[in-house]
Amino acid sequence: MTIDIRKVTVLGTGVLGSQIAFQTAFSGFEVTAYDINDEALNAARERFVKLSEIYKTQVAGGGDGKAEKAAAGITLRSDLEQAVADADLVIEAVPEVLSIKQDTYTKLGKFAPERTIFATNSSTLLPSAMAEFTGRPDRFLALHFANQVWQFNTAEVMGTPETDPKVYQAVVDFAGAIGMVPIELRKEKAGYVLNSLLVPLLNAAMGLSSGGYAEPDAVDKTWRIATGAPLGPFQILDVIGLTTPYNILVNGDDSAKQLAKWLQDNYISQGKLGIASGEGFYKYAS
Repeated sequence: MTIDIRKVTVLGTGVLGSQIAFQTAFSGFEVTAYDINDEALNAARERFVKLSEIYKTQVAGGGDGKAEKAAAGITLRSDLEQAVADADLVIEAVPEVLSIKQDTYTKLGKFAPERTIFATNSSTLLPSAMAEFTGRPDRFLALHFANQVWQFNTAEVMGTPETDPKVYQAVVDFAGAIGMVPIELRKEKAGYVLNSLLVPLLNAAMGLSSGGYAEPDAVDKTWRIATGAPLGPFQILDVIGLTTPYNILVNGDDSAKQLAKWLQDNYISQGKLGIASGEGFYKYAS
């Protein structure tokens, strides 16, 4: 049986969800983007316009109206049942909170057609923690993107023991079709490949600054000079957005919770959320 993916719905139009939707539309797929209300969808429209400007200058083929066409072609929905009514694939990019994701899949399982594949973009949670809530564990897996998908174009594919191998392969093929480099994981691992390497680095950097050992700029400078990396850990955090690491840390052990409090008190509560808000650990031109 051939699994044909043409119609894709992305749940959540935050920084990464909007990028996934745009990249998929840019690659020629029929895309619907869902979020909880009109305010969120209005913000999504603005993100798509900004992404079209980025793609025109940074992505091959982005000129000649293709980027604007991709932005204009994305259907926006605030009704979940309508958003997934005819989807071949649903990519979930809702907040990194297990209970929210489980509740989302419970609703999705009722609304989506039987053929629909569900994929979570969760950056740290195991898909097996959500599988039973989908009502279709054989058609469920993880598909994890890195931020700035047009540039850092990995797509990590990770199933559960219940995932149908044909579904897994169909999602690997889809990832390649939208310009990603599929990274296949052979079994479940919290953090996949990327975050298994990245999260300890980011947490160590935050530990240095929250503990008063070195300012973020000094930490970043050290990492860039000593390793040749283009970005330091705090620059990476600004790209990711501070809300996602906060949501992960606040549900961790005592030391993680201390880092979460430091982020909240010194940055998040002051509206410093990263590049998307114009300021995080650094300030950015609008």
